[in-house]
Amino acid sequence: MAANLPDPVAKCVTILKAASNDTEKFAALFMVTKLVKGPMCDSACKKALFEAIGFNFLKRLLLTSDVPTDCPPLVYKSVAMSVLSSFCNEKELASHPEMLNNIPVFFDIVQQADDDDFDDYLIIVSEAYQCLLSIASYEAGQNALFEMGAVSKLSEIYSQQSFQTDEALNILVSLASRFGPAVWQGDSPKPFHGLMNKIALDFETDQDERKFELCSIMYSLLFNCQKQVVAETAGEESWKASIFKGLNDILTSKIGKAQRDPALKLASVIVDVLGVEWCLTDENKPRQFFLLLVQLCSIEVRMQLEDKNFKNIIDNAELVSACFVFLEHAISFIAAEANSDTFELEQKEKQQIYTALKGAFAAVINVLSKLAKDSQSNKNTKMTVEEKVFICAMVRVLAAWLAQETQAMRNAIYQILPFILGFANDTFYAYRARYITEKVRMENKSQAALPDQDPLSQIDVLRLLLPALCHLTVEDQARKILLEVKEDEVLHECLAFHWSIVHYKKPPIPKSERNKVKKEPEKELPAKLLEDMKDSRAAMISICNIFMNITVLEPKMVEESSTFATILKFLFNNLPDLKNIAENLVLHGNMAVFGLLLLKQHSKRVNKNDFSICRYIQATIRFLWDAFNVDESSDNSLVVALSYKEKWMELMELWFLGMQTMSAVLGAIPWISEFAIESGWVQGIVETLNKVKIGGIPSNTKSAYEDFLCNLVEANNSITQVLKENNALAMCRKHRFMELGKKLFGD
Repeated sequence: MAANLPDPVAKCVTILKAASNDTEKFAALFMVTKLVKGPMCDSACKKALFEAIGFNFLKRLLLTSDVPTDCPPLVYKSVAMSVLSSFCNEKELASHPEMLNNIPVFFDIVQQADDDDFDDYLIIVSEAYQCLLSIASYEAGQNALFEMGAVSKLSEIYSQQSFQTDEALNILVSLASRFGPAVWQGDSPKPFHGLMNKIALDFETDQDERKFELCSIMYSLLFNCQKQVVAETAGEESWKASIFKGLNDILTSKIGKAQRDPALKLASVIVDVLGVEWCLTDENKPRQFFLLLVQLCSIEVRMQLEDKNFKNIIDNAELVSACFVFLEHAISFIAAEANSDTFELEQKEKQQIYTALKGAFAAVINVLSKLAKDSQSNKNTKMTVEEKVFICAMVRVLAAWLAQETQAMRNAIYQILPFILGFANDTFYAYRARYITEKVRMENKSQAALPDQDPLSQIDVLRLLLPALCHLTVEDQARKILLEVKEDEVLHECLAFHWSIVHYKKPPIPKSERNKVKKEPEKELPAKLLEDMKDSRAAMISICNIFMNITVLEPKMVEESSTFATILKFLFNNLPDLKNIAENLVLHGNMAVFGLLLLKQHSKRVNKNDFSICRYIQATIRFLWDAFNVDESSDNSLVVALSYKEKWMELMELWFLGMQTMSAVLGAIPWISEFAIESGWVQGIVETLNKVKIGGIPSNTKSAYEDFLCNLVEANNSITQVLKENNALAMCRKHRFMELGKKLFGD
């Protein structure tokens, strides 16, 4: 190899290899430092010199403190670091195992930056940082830094030191971008909060260009943090207030795009982590900053989307997506606080917000309309992953808007509905595939590397679109489109997927471990799984509402649909297995009442000997029966049961619709009345109402019970005898059930 090297380099390599001791090798290093900085020294030359020197020798120079009496104390370190920093410019050498093994040595040097005042040491620190930055530029180096605990070390360096700490921040950002939230795993949140407190304080107090550099750094760190952990532990940490003050100063000043963009991105990611409440911390004008952000993000969306082709829009995708995230949170917050005393908007403020949002979403819809037309005319055109991800971001924020806004721009919405459903469905299938793969891996305790994941699998946009679809299925045109593109079939698959999460079953235990497990207390389910179950309950409730709208408004289609027949079987088979816990009550009600609506439409297909129907009806009766009881401790009024009370706003309409639909089902399938007797429900109603004082039943509840009992009597003559035997006469007289009294006892 030496024959292919320039003469000076070849000569230096020969001298280094011939050196019989460290003194001779050290003398040759002075020639190396000159050579590696010269124009003739390419990658091959540097590699040859590096191997000739040997890392062990350089390491000895770095670690020794024994220098000749007439030499500066840092001469060995200085020469070694000068050589290493020159070699680190090459990828092959920066990723060399010997270089990576000595990352701790570089950290030892930079951690002593404030211990020595003389300039020579600061030069060595600069070169150590140069090595670390070069190492962090490559995948092998990032892996090594991560495994060696660089995150906590770098956080500590920035929090506690003063010299060249921006280099530590830059390395942290590169690691956070590479590993995402996992970069903080294994550590308590303290290093993160300590780091953020220091950066945010610098951000608040710096008034030069560095302020905006810190903006981007904090955005990257927060974007890649463990959001739930940070949100739960942020408490009284000072960084929240410091960033609020710093951003407020920036966004209320005259600034240009270069300053505004990083500020909006930072505001967006903080709201994503901490919630909209973070915007409302100004005691004097709590709404002002929030309203400002709504206006600025809405304007930015219009500026970036209006009158631009899609390729140009993608150039600023990160900024626009950040604005989408903020607007999504803002819309959800305003909707949740609509009837709250803690966040009251004046009429003028409401109008300003609505106007700003309408303008932003007009721009979003316009872009999606163009994309929908292009996809129709150029079906073979393939989109990049980045373009697909951005389209999903547009659909996601539009879903948040449509979940609340049921009037604006309907014709434009109808035109793009097939297109956005197609994208939403793609993300659902990708997300489902990833979720199932990860579940299998977890159950099998697999350590194998995951295959590359489809970026579209990270978020299920169809899940986010479900609340909007609840509104859209009430509208004739939108419902027609949904059925034309067979969205009911996709929603059926979606229902089954979320049921598999809600109705979680632990993996089977190997025979060899069964005795051991019996002796151990049952483990709690992981927090992530509990969160997934909560979200899937909400998804199933939305899907049931969508299907109920279709069932009521398209009865003929539903009656003839094989898809809805299959869904009915799904409800028959699964509702009885839904765990009887408080968290499942609203879902139980939705599945029960949706099943009754479908049962009415498919009454001709029902088989009396189908045991699954028996179990389903029993589970439905339980939901309707348990809703009310007598307040015997007070005035003997009929009141909502304690277990239903907290969720009664969600359950009230379901209960009344359930009683009404059960009455209709009795007319179509009379033999179902037998379950009302066998379960004791009929007897229970009479017994309960006889305990209630005169006038103690709300009028709408009284009508629901009387109508149901009248339909029972019409469906089954034997009910009359059961009612009479249980003192129905007293109930009819006491509560003036005139129609029921006539049916039972004549005029």
